[in-house]
Amino acid sequence: MEPRVFDGQLVLAGMPGTMKFRDLEREPRFCLHTATVDTQVTDGDVKLWGSVVDVRDEDLHRRFAEDLFEQTGFDIRGQEFGHYYVADLSSASAVEVRDGHMDVTIWKVGQPERVVRKH
Repeated sequence: MEPRVFDGQLVLAGMPGTMKFRDLEREPRFCLHTATVDTQVTDGDVKLWGSVVDVRDEDLHRRFAEDLFEQTGFDIRGQEFGHYYVADLSSASAVEVRDGHMDVTIWKVGQPERVVRKH
């Protein structure tokens, strides 16, 4: 997965035809998790939950491809998009470890953000 924020939306981009995208075709719900490699979680950790919406808009696809090329040099301009998945988030959590404790920030649609501190 190569998530990118474009036009104010979280786009779940990546190589078409992979198992991850076949899974989204079958079941649009997802959990996106940062790649945590440090067992002490010093860089933090984030998870996003939601479902994807497949947006069929050729102008949007063209603008995304242009922006991707400008930002990264990766060129998919002129290619037809099989899918363009935009995230509809339902909840999120972030973990931050510091000063001998762990803060877990939790957000859910329609609810205020809350922080749970663990020692």
